[in-house]
Amino acid sequence: MIELRRGGADAFVGSLETVLDIYTAAMRPPPDQLSGRMAIMRNHATYPEFVCVFAGAPEIVAFAYGFRGAQGQWWHDVVRRALYERAGPVIADDWFGDALELAEIHVRPDFQGKGIGRGMIKAICADRTERTAVLSTHDAPTAARHLYRSIGFLDLMTEFVFPGGYETYAIAGTRLPLA
Repeated sequence: MIELRRGGADAFVGSLETVLDIYTAAMRPPPDQLSGRMAIMRNHATYPEFVCVFAGAPEIVAFAYGFRGAQGQWWHDVVRRALYERAGPVIADDWFGDALELAEIHVRPDFQGKGIGRGMIKAICADRTERTAVLSTHDAPTAARHLYRSIGFLDLMTEFVFPGGYETYAIAGTRLPLA
């Protein structure tokens, strides 16, 4: 049986090797990007109101984490500025002025499709004080995108390319608390 366990920054940083293994299995990034991804994840753990959820059986097979978005955080600044340019200041502030940013949600491929991702998202969003939750995902009809929509996430922007990147992403958001 899969159990969900909430944790803070210390638990997350202490599990970074396992987290990176799960990320690698789920996303299959080029090996030369892994040290940078680890540094980014370690840095995220320092952000305000960081929370992570691990799913275990009993070994960790999935993880997700988020934090309060704030000015000065790279993803927050880039995406908020793009939404501001596309939709105006009122919409950008509505979605990003008080947001829980879901940074990573990954499940080992052999455990996908069992409700683990949904459970982790609900656990992270539970009892949060932010007005919204936001995330980015590949702009394609993936299982992850279907999951986010089924939870209530709406597309705020599509065909978004991060600076220096080439893949297209959808930026999605939902109101908190989750329905």
